[in-house]
Amino acid sequence: MAMADVEKQLSEARAARHKLLTGTAVVKINKGGLSGMSVEYSKANLYELNAYISELETKVNGIGMRRPPAGISF
Repeated sequence: MAMADVEKQLSEARAARHKLLTGTAVVKINKGGLSGMSVEYSKANLYELNAYISELETKVNGIGMRRPPAGISF
């Protein structure tokens, strides 16, 4: 998945969380990219939305990505 797609999903997820926290009962976001999978969140499963946001933030920030092995120098 392209980084621009991940950033778009992150933006949508953050907007959905904002809506939940400011009174919207249920929000629906596209979580599947090209597959079109959508998920509904409510305040009851806000923790799942927060976990999804953390996952996307990790992808955007590159945390947890494998680095190539360090070279050995003498």
